[in-house]
Amino acid sequence: MARKEIAPGIGRLSRSQVYARRQLYKGRKTGTAPAKPETAPTKEVQINGTKNGGTRLIPTSKAPRFYPAEDVRKPKQSRKTAKPTKLRDSITPGTVLILLAGRFRGKRVVFLKQLDSGLLLVTGPFKINGVPLRRVNQAYVIGTSTKIDLGDLKIDAKISDAYFVKSEKKRTRSAEEEFFADGKLKEKDPFPETKAADQREVDKAVLSVVKKTEYLAKYLKASWGLSKGEYPHQLVF
Repeated sequence: MARKEIAPGIGRLSRSQVYARRQLYKGRKTGTAPAKPETAPTKEVQINGTKNGGTRLIPTSKAPRFYPAEDVRKPKQSRKTAKPTKLRDSITPGTVLILLAGRFRGKRVVFLKQLDSGLLLVTGPFKINGVPLRRVNQAYVIGTSTKIDLGDLKIDAKISDAYFVKSEKKRTRSAEEEFFADGKLKEKDPFPETKAADQREVDKAVLSVVKKTEYLAKYLKASWGLSKGEYPHQLVF
């Protein structure tokens, strides 16, 4: 593949694009290296000769010929501590947000709470616009002036960052073999019923409030976008 460069030393493609085009993922090694057997620090050697007869203990690894000119540098210790992400003042529980990135960009969602990682827990609700319980970064949302009174809505403690972690499954075959196995497409794993129940439980309280306000359901269902000549910094949300 001919290398295209914007300038000397600056390529047009990113590292991930080069990784995909050269298909380097096919040669990726996923196995673990075998453990090396432990060797003793010294070994016993037989010394021949009339005057030197007997055995001696010598080190198994040969010492370097020269000592290093400088001491071994110690890694610099970072004194920085992770601080919790500060939530924007305009984002409070019940605030309607506009997603700017991801699969559901342009959708309006309802903010529920901030997780320990700093990400925002939002819901569509799913029955209105198809957006399920998701984690989003507050850098990729627009907070609107529309707010829903959630009252004393309490989110189950189990819906945390660990709730959204996917379990890794080891593949016995390659992705291509699984895709074309027996001439059939690979079947997707069914959605867990427990998570579907959690979605219904959370949306139940949100939907009860949405139905009380006229046109609010249509507002959440409508997608957002910019037309020609519109600029986000000139709009009031």
